[in-house]
Amino acid sequence: MTTSPSEDVITVLKARFVRNSHRHTGVSWDKVLAKLGNNEKTMTSLIAMEETGGEPDLLQYDQTQDAYVFFDCSPESPIGRRSLCYDQEALESRREHKPKNSAVNVARAMGIELLDEQDYRKLQSVITCDRKTSSWVKTPPEIRKLGGALFCDHRYGQVFVYHNGAESYYAARGFRGKLVIL
Repeated sequence: MTTSPSEDVITVLKARFVRNSHRHTGVSWDKVLAKLGNNEKTMTSLIAMEETGGEPDLLQYDQTQDAYVFFDCSPESPIGRRSLCYDQEALESRREHKPKNSAVNVARAMGIELLDEQDYRKLQSVITCDRKTSSWVKTPPEIRKLGGALFCDHRYGQVFVYHNGAESYYAARGFRGKLVIL
């Protein structure tokens, strides 16, 4: 008997949830599972997060909205989401040596949101990640309008926020995302 991709990812998520209970103190797996339900769109996003190396785990529960928020918790920027420029405009601006895609496009296709700086700092307060890699983060429009984009990493015991041309891409830079389940 074979299992479906949804069943497989549920098994992986439950094991990660139990193993890392400090990330979501006081939250019951049964309630998370009930919220996931049979939502195909949510499961497709979680499968994509897992398959690209994001290692999604529950990091936030918003009681006011009854929303569960899964973040990419991989030790380094997800390997299946690296070597991407920031967005479609940046991708189109490259004349030579274009990357395969952009972080914003891939996140949208996966049905997830790029972490913003605040999300990234929240993630780093729970786990230390991106010690060797970096991750694009949602960039404010006023910076993006000038051609820049932001990325973050963790070095020397600190979270750093940097800027780069949005069209740049590197083998060690990817992006982290989150999935809000209402």
